Amino acid sequence: MEYGIIGWIVVGLIAGILAKWIMPGDDPGGIIVTILIGIAGGLLGGFVASKMGIGGGNIVNILVATAGAILLLIIYRVVGRRRVS
Repeated sequence: MEYGIIGWIVVGLIAGILAKWIMPGDDPGGIIVTILIGIAGGLLGGFVASKMGIGGGNIVNILVATAGAILLLIIYRVVGRRRVS
């Protein structure tokens, strides 16, 4: 199934919530920023997956988007902690 930009934003929202659940803790910016990172991760994951030909259903797309959101959340935490320290 091919998603448009709105579809990947919705999937990214779900991915952001899942990423926060998988990686709990204090994030610079709070839950809203984490969800926005999830949306960005969903878009990033969707773009990369479509270029690689990965797809196959809603679950696969959510997993790819969640992986993208987790990656961006890790990067955000590292950069955010450097600025604070």
